[in-house]
Amino acid sequence: MSFADRMSYSDYLHLDQVLNAQVPISTAHDELLFIIQHQTSELWMKLAIHEMAAAMRSIRDDRLEPSFKMLARVARIFEQLNSAWDVLRTMTPSEYTQFRESLGQSSGFQSWQYRAVEYLAGNRNLAMLRPHAHRPEFSDKLEAILAMPSLYDEAILLLRRQGFDVGADAQRTDWRENRVESEAVLAAWQAVYQDPERHWMLYELAEKLVDFEDYFRRWRFNHVTTVERIIGLKRGTGGTSGASYLRKMLDVELFPELWRVRTVL
Repeated sequence: MSFADRMSYSDYLHLDQVLNAQVPISTAHDELLFIIQHQTSELWMKLAIHEMAAAMRSIRDDRLEPSFKMLARVARIFEQLNSAWDVLRTMTPSEYTQFRESLGQSSGFQSWQYRAVEYLAGNRNLAMLRPHAHRPEFSDKLEAILAMPSLYDEAILLLRRQGFDVGADAQRTDWRENRVESEAVLAAWQAVYQDPERHWMLYELAEKLVDFEDYFRRWRFNHVTTVERIIGLKRGTGGTSGASYLRKMLDVELFPELWRVRTVL
């Protein structure tokens, strides 16, 4: 029972640092909830980035089985993040106003890890690099992601290696910009879905991507409804239009052809 000279649970997890990282700057009871909600979300996003990057390497190497496990884990991570909104929604507007002014201009849209998840998935809004310009260690990581194909780009390049015509996506070399939705890619996915037994690995990959985006969309939707429930239509602390800005994000599709293929089958 003595751990004076051995590594303990707390030592391994560095719990002293983790549990002392919550430093409310007001006297409001609910500020601790707000801090823990966002810190734990950042930890889950750190794991999501780790899994997405590994899945992309596996797809690039034509090792699809490991990527299925990794992408399934990313979907479960966003299921976990969705559940976190349920806890935050126990905070009322009156309780939030007790410490909101203490936040200054800090806002979740400034999360470089959230931006990394978006960039890895393929939503490459270059304007969102600006909030990180003052932190080169963050902007450099985001630039490194932008220099490479996204998760969806890797899936399309895999389609090409498997002999499918992917149109203009076969010639893409500038990965920084958002790709344009393609009829050729849609036709390729249609062929996969029309004969899943023949193209089982591609079919399974497509469904894993859809699972991920399904949970990611739910996370965005729950974000909007939580914000509306707590601050209504007020502007966000970071200067965005708040709920209105978040609602625009609901229209963003990460893997558009994988959603459209359901209509054309």
